[in-house]
Amino acid sequence: VQLQASGGGLVQAGGSLRLSCSASGGTFRGYTIGWFRQAPGKEREFVVASRSTGTITGPTDSVKGRFTISRDNTKNTVYLQMNNLKPEDTAVYYCAAGNRIILSNIRNPTAYDHWGQGTLVTVSS
Repeated sequence: VQLQASGGGLVQAGGSLRLSCSASGGTFRGYTIGWFRQAPGKEREFVVASRSTGTITGPTDSVKGRFTISRDNTKNTVYLQMNNLKPEDTAVYYCAAGNRIILSNIRNPTAYDHWGQGTLVTVSS
């Protein structure tokens, strides 16, 4: 399955964006979908994930209460709604998919088999 992330852009602090992750060449059914981000000079960081059952892991503490994941299996699309954005949220955001991810490993980027190309989110102060 090929993934494509979109929806990034430049936004002022306090603003909102909705990222989309769409799949082609396959279906999201049965896959765990995760959102990760990587800021310049930093390691890739887990944000939030949705298992095929609908169970959600996360989001990570730094975005809790501001970011929400949702998925529409009929459209093969997963969304990341980001509200009240802060300058420290600036990063490239990636979606990833995996179908054999155990819960204890869901925050580990290496557990995912498929990655999108990333979409840049820049939050200005």
